Amino acid sequence: MTAGLALALVASGCARENDLATHSPRGPAPDALASPSPALRTIPALPVVSAPPSGEVTAVMQQSSLDVSRGQFQVVVVNDTVRDLDPTSVSFRDPRLARPLTGGNLRVDPSQSQRGYPFPLPARPDCTRPREQTVSFVTVEHRRGTVRVPVDDETDAIGRFLATRCQELALAAAVTLSWDDRVPVDRPGAGAIGTLTLLIEPRRGTAAARHEVTIDGVNGSHLLGSAADPSGWTPAVTVTSGDAVRRVELPLKPTRCDDHAFMEGGNATAFRVRFTLDGAPGEVLLRMAPAGSSAAIRFAQESCGLG
Repeated sequence: MTAGLALALVASGCARENDLATHSPRGPAPDALASPSPALRTIPALPVVSAPPSGEVTAVMQQSSLDVSRGQFQVVVVNDTVRDLDPTSVSFRDPRLARPLTGGNLRVDPSQSQRGYPFPLPARPDCTRPREQTVSFVTVEHRRGTVRVPVDDETDAIGRFLATRCQELALAAAVTLSWDDRVPVDRPGAGAIGTLTLLIEPRRGTAAARHEVTIDGVNGSHLLGSAADPSGWTPAVTVTSGDAVRRVELPLKPTRCDDHAFMEGGNATAFRVRFTLDGAPGEVLLRMAPAGSSAAIRFAQESCGLG
């Protein structure tokens, strides 16, 4: 019996040695690697807790540089309720505008989400109305009823639009300003100097009121500027009603040649023109037409050595 016990112990010991010999002496068995250590505690993931809906719908005014170039603004409707808003119409009302505006890009505004709805600005607003900022409202007609809420407009986008557009209309009653589509250069290749040409066409006709306009200055854009003065151009050109079309040539060069300058927004070929109209100062943002804009961008690329 004793001999049998001894044989069993020897067999057991051999089995353990054989098990250890079949694995690398430099590390534990693969099963041991896959097993969690009894010294480590597993912490279960906590559920994400979101605030319950407030039950309110609010609205915020937004206007990017792209919106400005498109002649529009956006009202972002924040739906912090338990139900989706499925609008059938969205309208905006500001007392400074003669009539309500109709929004576009209608789509569902899910619960606890937000959607921006674009509104085109009027081409000829009533510039005789009071300009003081008051409360504006957005009205959302949806399948279950109507929501009307005030619009938070910290930057007074409507007021800024009216100030700019009404100046443009006043200036247009005296002269028409535009940019020539051609951008001639002094020589081809890198380092070339171009010419940006402002066209001034005074209003004519016996029924037109008499006006005097002085072009005091022109500011460059983030990409294009004066080849003579980093602060801009100062034409100091005066025209009166009935004069012939004036061409004001402005020496042009790129102000930056990095890739970002060519990718920044849509204002690379938009220039602020400062003027005096019948003794009153003003300023308008004058954009190049698509053909002229393409010519100006090509000039900048070639002058930067990127063409």
